[in-house]
Amino acid sequence: MVIREEQRDTERKVISILKILSESPEPLGSIAIARQLESHGVHLSERTVRYHLKITDERGFTEPRGRDGRVLTPEGLAELRSALVPDQVGFVIERIELLAFQTTFDPARRTGRLPVNTSLFPKDRFEEALAAMKDAFDAGLCVSELAAVASAGEKLGDIVVPDGMVGFATVCSAVVNGVLLKVGVPTDSRFGGVLEMRNYLPRRFLAIITYAGSSLDPSEAYIRARMTRVRDAATTGSGRILANFRQIPAEAKPLVESTAAELKQAGIHGILLMGEASQPVCQIHVGLNKVGMVLLGGMNPVAAAEEAGIQADNFSESGTIDFERLVNFREL
Repeated sequence: MVIREEQRDTERKVISILKILSESPEPLGSIAIARQLESHGVHLSERTVRYHLKITDERGFTEPRGRDGRVLTPEGLAELRSALVPDQVGFVIERIELLAFQTTFDPARRTGRLPVNTSLFPKDRFEEALAAMKDAFDAGLCVSELAAVASAGEKLGDIVVPDGMVGFATVCSAVVNGVLLKVGVPTDSRFGGVLEMRNYLPRRFLAIITYAGSSLDPSEAYIRARMTRVRDAATTGSGRILANFRQIPAEAKPLVESTAAELKQAGIHGILLMGEASQPVCQIHVGLNKVGMVLLGGMNPVAAAEEAGIQADNFSESGTIDFERLVNFREL
């Protein structure tokens, strides 16, 4: 019984360390990790942190980067999202809020950091994946036509690309939350869902997963369950795509519209539909004096590749990168 309790205690400390690493865009050493843990109410000595980092290294959850410290591996991020599930309920909404805070992107200057999703494709199938994603990008079923690519050993957001893989980053819809936060507009992130499209127009949500009650990112779940028909939506106008639902104060609508126009000028067009005050949007009830917004899912192109039989390891809300690293999809 004592051994089991010690094992649980070790696992909690490991998860706490992985969470700190997941929130950092740079490698962290034991001193920095210990300090950040303390700010979260977890008091571990530097020596204890080093001991647990040896455990995470052995399990493949972290990767040493010389004197710079450790970075989280894809296996580490997957472990963070799946371990101790009761403690992870609400993980997705917390992640969206953190990325919104970390967003420094200025659409007017086109500088700063913005949130991305990261997908890992087998190197020998990446060209095929790009071809499968083209229709989704051409049809605008994405937050942005901008993307980033990384080779083995390089990093996209919080993800280090493993050997034999190519990293592909798409702009995450949380960029809308982040930019609106910077201009003073609070955003209520409600859920991620599968949205039915008819004749190139959004019709209704066919499935939803609320962020606050989930330990699993909705887009990852829907792609894995093969619930999308992004290729059909892109080529015929009718299909099922990934989308997210937000609410904003009704009084903020003019400011949101002007901010959305600035984002569009910078190549980011994540807002698919904005409703009227207190009126349902795509058959979803909206609160009093609120306006509903439907945001395109950033991983729709990746879903199209999966529909074509090209599997990837997907990590939504995987961190932030500099806007300067992004290039137009057609240049890849």
